[in-house]
This record gives sequence, C-alpha cells and structure tokens, in this order.
Amino acid sequence: MSFTRQKNLKKRLRKFIIVLFGLYVMIGSALYFFQEKLLFLPTTLKQDYQYQFNNNFEELFLKTDKDATINALYFKAKNPKGVILYFHGNAGDLSRWGTITEYFVEMNYDVLVMDYRTYGKSVGKLSEQALYNDAQFCYNYLLKKYSETEITLYGRSLGTGIASYLASKNKPKQLILETPYYSILDVAEHRFPMFPVKKLLKYNFPTYKYLPKANCLISIIHGTDDSVVPYSSGKKLSDLKLQNLDFITVKGGDHNNLIEFEEYHQTIKTIL
Repeated sequence: MSFTRQKNLKKRLRKFIIVLFGLYVMIGSALYFFQEKLLFLPTTLKQDYQYQFNNNFEELFLKTDKDATINALYFKAKNPKGVILYFHGNAGDLSRWGTITEYFVEMNYDVLVMDYRTYGKSVGKLSEQALYNDAQFCYNYLLKKYSETEITLYGRSLGTGIASYLASKNKPKQLILETPYYSILDVAEHRFPMFPVKKLLKYNFPTYKYLPKANCLISIIHGTDDSVVPYSSGKKLSDLKLQNLDFITVKGGDHNNLIEFEEYHQTIKTIL
C-alpha cells in the first residue's frame, strides 16, 4: 500500500471517529436534556372534560403546592373492604386509568387515583420530589377517612417507585407493585449501556432503597416477557431477601397485558 493511500485511509478513519464521537455526544445530550420526554408520556385533558365511568366516583382537585393542582378520581364502592391508593404508569391520563382502576372498585374497594403533574388536568412543575410530595398529600387525604390498616398502596410501572416511597414513609396495610423496576437508573443502564446514565439522570426512583424500610406486606407481580421494564430489573427486588416480600412471576406476561392472565387475577384475589 502506497504512503499516499495510507495517509488517506488515516484521514477517513479520523473523520469517522470524529463523526461517531459527535453522534455519541449528541445522543448523550439528548438523553440528558429530553429525559422527561422519554420518561413521562402524558396526554392532557381540557379542564371542563367530563369523566364517564361505570362506578360511582367523585372528581377532586387537590392543591398540593402553591403552583400545583392535582386532578384525582375518588371511586366509592357500595360495601368497601378498604381503600386502594393507585399510582399509574407513565402514559395517558385519568380518562384511561380511571377505567383500569374500576377493576378494584368491582372487588369492593374504594380507589383514589391521581394524575401526575402535566397529565390530564393536573398542573405543576415535574420533579421526583414533587411527585413524592403529591403522593403523600393524597395519602394524608385518605387518612381523614380511613385508618392506615385500611389503606393499600398499588403502583404500576412508573408508579411503583412512588408507591414504594410512600410505603417507606408510612404504615399502610400492604403494598402491591405491578411490573416494578429496581430503579429507573437500572432500566436506563439496560437500555443505554454505552452511556454514563448515572451522571445524566435527573430521576432515579430507587425502589430498592424504599422496600427495606416498608413495614407492611409487599407483593410484586411481573411478567417474564416485559418489553418495557425488564423482568430482570423487577426480579432483583426479590434478591433483597425481605421476609415480607412475595414475588409472583407471570410466565409470558408483557408490560401491559398481565390482566389477560388468570394468574394475575388469582393473585389479586388472594392479596385483596
């Protein structure tokens, strides 16, 4: 190979490396600056939107902060066995999640489910601590009507970290987690192994730190084929070796279809 050709190849390789590095920096920057758009997928509702459900409910507007108002639905069963404080996933709004939580109303439980800030009719600036504060506000709201022994915390997907935080700070009857993560960091490292996500993330939701501090029964339900939160991330929570934790595996279950499996129904009936 001639000297000139070697020189040209080195120039091309150098340019390729520079372009590759540029792409790496650009994607890494996008992960940092647009992470809220990746993590939170809200849909919004007009403030005069009228909810319609099959069960009796009350619409609430909770002033949780001077700049935040949280929209929530409070379902009331005829002969309630207790109340479920439900924290939903990262997509949609209460027009969808209200219908999903009616499953528990039909099992004779009152249900309170809130929309996170920027979701549905809820307004306010998002942050991890703000979500925790709003959750605690809802818990305190229920304490005016129920004893802690009547309160079940239920978290689904994104909401599992929030529900786990509440369980670590209070004394509810029990905690149910559907498709949970070890932490958001753990999921991000699984998806973006080439990037220093620990330094990039503004949100962590360290479920693994909260569960050991929860003095209640903990039930985890996770599908082996979860395409959003890896089964391995949820399974790591069972490695905490907590005596009050029961991990239920749904073989073949994905992230949003566990309710299609009889094992899910049987588990919920047993827990509740």
